[in-house]
Amino acid sequence: MSSAVKRPVSPLQARMIEDMTARKLHPKTQTAHIRSCRRFAAWLGRSPDTATADDVRHFQVELAGCNIGNSTRNTIMTGIKFLFRVTLRRHDLVAEIYHLREPQKIPPIMSQDEVARLLANTTSIKARAMLSLAYGCGLRPGEVIRLRVGDIDSYRDIIRIVQSKGDKDRQVKLPTTVLHLLRDYWPERSTKYDAEFKPEQRYLFPGRRPYEPLTARQQNRLFHQAADAAGITKPVTVRSLRHSFATHLLEAGVDVRIIQALLGHTKLTTTARYTRVATALIAAVVSPIDLLKEPVTQQRKRKKVKPKT
Repeated sequence: MSSAVKRPVSPLQARMIEDMTARKLHPKTQTAHIRSCRRFAAWLGRSPDTATADDVRHFQVELAGCNIGNSTRNTIMTGIKFLFRVTLRRHDLVAEIYHLREPQKIPPIMSQDEVARLLANTTSIKARAMLSLAYGCGLRPGEVIRLRVGDIDSYRDIIRIVQSKGDKDRQVKLPTTVLHLLRDYWPERSTKYDAEFKPEQRYLFPGRRPYEPLTARQQNRLFHQAADAAGITKPVTVRSLRHSFATHLLEAGVDVRIIQALLGHTKLTTTARYTRVATALIAAVVSPIDLLKEPVTQQRKRKKVKPKT
């Protein structure tokens, strides 16, 4: 649990933490919910269990006047909604909560040339292997750094992703290029502490401590160093490699349902969003105006001009 939840708490907050823990909410989710309820309590000036329907409505109006995005605003109300719905059983107040539609943004995608330049400008074989896994297998940033040695099945060319988003396991293909990189990286990765851990316990990319993985901050630093050296000016992140993986597969004609399985998406609609950024597919579309039997330009030439009277 994060420090935000470890502070001295009121009986109401302690009960809410128990409710979240019983439902196995992620620690970061619990922290966000507690922070949201504290914000509401500070605005209210008293305990949230004394709130009225008018208080909830006025608080949402107050948020509308703040300089925050719809996503942040919805996150705040989600935490407060959990408090009212689960801990306080105040369904009358839950009915007053509404969420705003969040803008659907197109994720930044790198071209294959940009990906090649980025990988060529990594500062170490460790960084190249890590970023190649993200792009070559379509892994989430957190999935890459949590990989363990035992998850790599080089005999079947498979990588097992254990308990990722949504507490789901899945398998992805291990590309030959990535396998060769991992074998080149292995002598550098091996440490004297390996003997203390079983293969299924050893992190493929250990951090400063052998029993902890590389941190997301270190992963981001290695990515941006390579991106800067490659001259990539787009607002890309490590996750952009996963987005680029899906988009490039789609442009190559791979069935969207196969891409869905590789990415671990529950809903096909989540995967289908990449059709909006598959520029090769968009550029290849023939407009119906180009299929007309007689070009529009010729029709304009044939049009008779009525004489003026």
